[in-house]
Parts: sequence; structure tokens; C-alpha cells
Amino acid sequence: MNPTFLEGAPMSLIATFRLGTRLFWRDKAVLLGTVVTPVGLAVGMPLLLNVVESASLATSVFQSALSLLLAITAFMSVTVALTAQRDQLLLKRLRTTGLTDGQILFGQIVSTATQTVAMIVLSTVAVRVLAGVPLPDDPLGFAAIVIAGSVVMALLGAAYTAAVPRAELASAYTMPVFLVAGVSAGAMGPIPLPDWLEPVLDLLPTTAVVNAVRTGDLAVAALILAGWTVAGLVAIRLWFRWEPRRS
Repeated sequence: MNPTFLEGAPMSLIATFRLGTRLFWRDKAVLLGTVVTPVGLAVGMPLLLNVVESASLATSVFQSALSLLLAITAFMSVTVALTAQRDQLLLKRLRTTGLTDGQILFGQIVSTATQTVAMIVLSTVAVRVLAGVPLPDDPLGFAAIVIAGSVVMALLGAAYTAAVPRAELASAYTMPVFLVAGVSAGAMGPIPLPDWLEPVLDLLPTTAVVNAVRTGDLAVAALILAGWTVAGLVAIRLWFRWEPRRS
């Protein structure tokens, strides 16, 4: 794979960005699974807890729910989209258009990350209005870590397509990532975990984002996300497939 992301005119990147966005919003089934469901969880759970418990618990749950938004709207959606495009030979055809491999993937990743950030912003405003969850104390820091986390999760989702044999299995193959992300960040309630496991889960990109939002410590999260970025780029370089396996 040619790793050059910026080779060629900026218009090429804009074209791939727009293509990824258009394909994303066209698929009603994908929209239900990767937009309606995670936003519903991220807003609905804090709203319920604000009614039956307190705003402080609603705040904690919403912060945990950011891991679900990242796992579903960024990771799962890009995995589903790219495996479908691969199996339909769309990726193969795009490589004949003059776009570099990097531009094709970069446009899809940035498109997915942009939509993830938009969903998180929408959810943040919604829980402020409906559940009394306070806005972040450091809006710029919050924005930076959410953007970085969205890009990294979309990048990892693109890399993960190498493990998915067929497009129809993409959602099932990403489910373990969703579950681990939710458990590690506490989005699924207080689940007892072994002492040795918690520090390991803190190294996940989703948990790093949630911890940064809770504590305001961006440095540790930035280092963790940087490590996952390198891992994702290496995985794409070594294993990304542009067309389906031949039977």
C-alpha cells in the first residue's frame, strides 16, 4: 500500500471525504446501528439516572458512554463501511481513479471521525439540556481529546477490516470491541474486574478518552492514543485488503 496521504491535490481528499460521508448517510441500516443506537444510549441513560438518582451519577454515566459512541460510531461504522466497499469491489475501482491508497483511506477515516465528533457534540448538548449534565470545564481540551479519539478509533476500525472475512459479518466481528470498550469505561455498570486487568483496560483508546474527560489529564491520553495510532498505521500497511479473498 502506498502510505502517502497528501500526495495530489487537496481536492482529492475532499472528494474521498464527501464520498465516505454520502455512503454513510445513504445506508439506513447502518444509520440505525451506528448513529441512532449509540446516541440513544448516551443520552437516554443519563436522562433516566438524572430522574431516578442524581445529576452527578448522570454525568458519570454520560462520560462512560463516550466509549460506546467511539466504539460504535467511529470503529464499527468504518469497519462495516470499508468491508462492504471491499466486497463490492468499490475500493478496487477507487484505486484506478488516480487517488492514492492513502487518500482513499484518509477520506473515509476523516469522514467517519467527523461524524463521530458531531454525534458526541450533539449528545453533550442534549444531556446538558435534558439531564442537567454540566458542560466540560475545559471545552478546548474536551474537543481535542474527542477529535483525537474519534480519528484513532476510525483508523483502528479501518485496520480491523483485515480480520473480517465478509461484509455481512462485520457487525458481529466488531461486537467484542463494543463490549470491551463499554465494560472498561464503566458504561455497562459496576462490573467486578481482577485488579491486574484494570490497568490493562486503561490502555485502551476508548478508556483513555473517558479518563481524560473525567480528570482533565490530556497528556496520558495523548500518549496512549499516539501508540494506538502507530499500531493502526502499521496494521493497515501490513494487512489491509483492497478486495475480497478469492474462494
